[in-house]
Amino acid sequence: MPSQSPLDTVSKPAPPPPEPLEKRNLLICDDEEGPRQSLRIIFRDEYKVFLAESGQQAIEIARQHPIDAAILDIRMAGLSGIETLNQLKQIDPAIEVIILTAYETIETARQALRLGACDYLNKPFDIATVRTSVSNAMERRALSRQASATNALITQLQAELNNQKLQEEITRTRGEIYASIIHDINSPLTIISGFMELINQRVGAASKIEGEDLAMVRDRMARITRQVGNCVDISRRYLSFMREHSGANSKVGVNQVLDDLWELLKFHPSAKQNQLNIKMLEQELVIEMNGTDLIQILLNLAINAMQSSADPHRVDVQGRLLSEPLDLNAFVEGPEDLFLNREGFQNQPPLLCLRVEDDGSGIPSDILPKIFESYFTTKKAGKGSGLGLSIVQRLVKGNNGAIHVNSGTGRGTVFTVYFPVRKSASC
Repeated sequence: MPSQSPLDTVSKPAPPPPEPLEKRNLLICDDEEGPRQSLRIIFRDEYKVFLAESGQQAIEIARQHPIDAAILDIRMAGLSGIETLNQLKQIDPAIEVIILTAYETIETARQALRLGACDYLNKPFDIATVRTSVSNAMERRALSRQASATNALITQLQAELNNQKLQEEITRTRGEIYASIIHDINSPLTIISGFMELINQRVGAASKIEGEDLAMVRDRMARITRQVGNCVDISRRYLSFMREHSGANSKVGVNQVLDDLWELLKFHPSAKQNQLNIKMLEQELVIEMNGTDLIQILLNLAINAMQSSADPHRVDVQGRLLSEPLDLNAFVEGPEDLFLNREGFQNQPPLLCLRVEDDGSGIPSDILPKIFESYFTTKKAGKGSGLGLSIVQRLVKGNNGAIHVNSGTGRGTVFTVYFPVRKSASC
């Protein structure tokens, strides 16, 4: 896949400013009064500072308060800085620890870093250096907490799904909806979990994260958090459907959904060998439709397109606004064409047209009429559930849309979906 994509050239709205952070907790442990008070004066306006004159006292403070970062003198009466570091990490492995020493040796430096210290500074310390070290430690701690919170949300979501036990009296339709939950969020959860692991590895391995690296990690964490929220919305929407409590449609921006689609797909395993192109609308268009429905329709169609051939191929996703109704008589079904929901389609302009095209191997004419059937798949056992296109069909029908498929063996496939924009929407 080329490094540049159509989305890279599209100007995106600036992200909202970050919320102000709560004052973080900094623990300073030194058995000498002078250095201890000097550090307190340096950081008292930025952090909530806890002072300890011994390693044991530092450990007691960490048991009673959530410590974000700690500065430890390496040579102290009683517990040494290294021993205190070890016990602090047992209380909370995410505490960032900076070691101060006037007697630096290679072995103590190695031992401190091996036990998880994030920095190792010499006495007498330079104020600018120690400020930078503590700032980097606090940034690492904040990113670690955000990663942990996101992982916890993923775990909660997975537990929520796993705890949904189908009773014997649940109908076949409800059983399919339950299976659809697992199918729909499996791809984004796999992508999110893998991406979270990469970020955690990067944060954990680097002694300092700053500049472009820090901005990149922050940006990715924000995007991951948004996608996790989408997954939660998908699962709860499905579960609501199973309980026969359908929610009202909301409004969604089409370009925002296309942007989310790109974020999900560019890390999908199927995208690695293929060229994925996503073209935004020239102007944002807001339609009356649940955003999770629209992202799931496009996600299933795009993944289906990326998996249409084992050979490298191209997948294009684009949208446009139609100001005239469709000429439904022009859609004649045949060996290479299929049109769904002709009767339920609200063919009233303006219409949103979304097109997913690939130049893969195409769909044989004897297979085309079956592709929207539940559990129908041409993939090997264990490689596909056969639910993706049936989910697309259900969501399109539920939003009064229509689907046209054109395909031929050896020349690729085009899926085109149409939705009424409705007069109350704005662009």
